[in-house]
Amino acid sequence: MSPDPPVPDPADDDVTRRTWLAAERTWLAWWRTALGGAAVAVAVGRGLPFISKGARWPFELLGIGYGVLSLAVLLAGAVRQQHTAESLREGGYSELTGSTVMWMTAGAMVLVVATIVIIAVEL
Repeated sequence: MSPDPPVPDPADDDVTRRTWLAAERTWLAWWRTALGGAAVAVAVGRGLPFISKGARWPFELLGIGYGVLSLAVLLAGAVRQQHTAESLREGGYSELTGSTVMWMTAGAMVLVVATIVIIAVEL
């Protein structure tokens, strides 16, 4: 007689399901962040020029910068989701690269500092 096949542990299925759902929630968080960046792009690029006393172009340029950052967040989120899904299928882990974190953080910091400076000068 052959031994009985191992009985799957329902807890393993639950862990797998929760891990996949967590990855999906993370992907949706990338989307929410990108949509927030797009809203800031519109507010800074189109809204602030109407209340400023100075030139419009600095605000428009900042709006474009926030829009580009928003696109970068969408792209990074999509790539991250792909890598995470591949890793989960293989039973591994895919770390977010340090260069992605640093470039996006640096870009955001430049935009925030530029926004503070322009608001202080123009408003």
